[in-house]
Amino acid sequence: MAKQLGYTEINDIFARFAAAEAAPEGELNHTNAYTLVVAVALSAQATDVGVNKATEALFKIADTPEKMLALGEEGLVEHIKSIGLYRNKAKNVIKLSRILVEQYGSEVPNSRAALISLPGVGRKTANVVLNMWWDHPAQAVDTHIFRVGNRTGICPGKDVDAVERAIEDHVPVTYQQHAHHWLILHGRYVCKARKPMCSNCLIRDLCPFEEKNL
Repeated sequence: MAKQLGYTEINDIFARFAAAEAAPEGELNHTNAYTLVVAVALSAQATDVGVNKATEALFKIADTPEKMLALGEEGLVEHIKSIGLYRNKAKNVIKLSRILVEQYGSEVPNSRAALISLPGVGRKTANVVLNMWWDHPAQAVDTHIFRVGNRTGICPGKDVDAVERAIEDHVPVTYQQHAHHWLILHGRYVCKARKPMCSNCLIRDLCPFEEKNL
């Protein structure tokens, strides 16, 4: 775990991220708040590419809680069985869809507490939805952000909660809205787990990672 970087270094890092891509977006396909919740819930222990393949046909016929309930659990399973843990995920999607219809007028709530109360929706999923749909500066920490945060010293922490707090505490407000997307994309395509592409990294001169792959 790298030492926490100072304000100036972190500001410089995010300034470079912003210059390279001013408004990064998540890679999960969705058409509304409901399909975003479902897509993120399905993405646990799965790749965005795999989820997008599974939901391409699904969201054409089930893009609302009512349509998902009409499709039913077994119908949903047929669409998502290429995704890991698909049976448990199907149960949760049907359960959360029923709750949305019965308790929220079929609308996805924009409260973290309400989102987390839905089956299969944890803090990370809730933060993704809050950030991507309602533009809240919420930080959804996944394995990529955890790795990048600790390697670079941008937001080090022993667990995902600590990393989330470090982003909130140390990343300048100007960059909070897009912070988690910049970090995810950097971890996914540059600061990879096994073979980080340090020679192509736009922040390599600011990064204290001792095992740089040059």
